[in-house]
Amino acid sequence: MDFNPTDPDRQAAWEMYVELLTRVTTQYLEPEHGDEQTALASVHSLFPLTRDTLKRNGRMCNEFAKIAIVVLNQVVRPFTAKWHRLQVAGAFDDKEQCAEFREELAELQQRLRQYTKMLADMAGVEDLTDLESG
Repeated sequence: MDFNPTDPDRQAAWEMYVELLTRVTTQYLEPEHGDEQTALASVHSLFPLTRDTLKRNGRMCNEFAKIAIVVLNQVVRPFTAKWHRLQVAGAFDDKEQCAEFREELAELQQRLRQYTKMLADMAGVEDLTDLESG
């Protein structure tokens, strides 16, 4: 498959790279810090952020769209769908459920770090993904 990012691809990749790299989506969450509901909301916010980035950068960011849409639908959506339902049912009031959430969040973070590396490459910037991993 050809990979030829355009300037709009590079701009969209940079925007999403910054968002991902500065959120719990890629940053280690100490067990004694933060809360699960806020972390879930941060992960879920990737949907409107990605949509807005796609719309703002237009149809010329096809290379970015190919990656971003797959990541949203195949990586992020299963996590948020599962945990939103459990959160509504009170899962975050149960320490065992909270521990399970954090384990799955750590797995998601690993996958999203791979995504940030792709975005850095597409944006043509130095990758800082692993600068301070826990």
